[in-house]
Amino acid sequence: MTLGSHQRTIGKSQSHFTPRHIIDALGPFDLDPCAGHPRPWDCARTSYSVNGLDYIWRGRVWLNPPFHRYEVPLWISKLSIHRNGIALVHARTETLWFEYIWRRATSILFLADRLCFCDSAGIPQPHNSGAPAVLASFDEPNAHCLATCKLDGFLVTNWREKGSWELGASAVQAL
Repeated sequence: MTLGSHQRTIGKSQSHFTPRHIIDALGPFDLDPCAGHPRPWDCARTSYSVNGLDYIWRGRVWLNPPFHRYEVPLWISKLSIHRNGIALVHARTETLWFEYIWRRATSILFLADRLCFCDSAGIPQPHNSGAPAVLASFDEPNAHCLATCKLDGFLVTNWREKGSWELGASAVQAL
């Protein structure tokens, strides 16, 4: 058994609603392209509940995409091109789709606690999401929002790609 082998990369359901305190701390948003239906509250002024990938995105986007390993890259890629918004995803830093975040995000807030998403009535799920979560911003105003939002976590704002993700000699010495 490997670390994390008990977790699914494709959940039983993709209907998990963002806890209200997250939206209150980060909003308002203009568009939620992944809005569930029915939903306990709106996360943005405009909500798409049917394949938001097929529509043009305008304004500040809140993105809580389906956490399906084959769908997440499509949503993150579109937000990284749109360049105005914040995404909530699992901290799957080793995955290929997370590379969109490493390469294109302006800041990443690693949340201190695992989230308990809500059901369609707004009631928190009995168990946490099963993995740590991050909020990723894709422009400077949203990076500032993550820096000042008062959500508990660790904010990363200055990273750079190192060839083949290797640690440099100074990093190895620090270990």
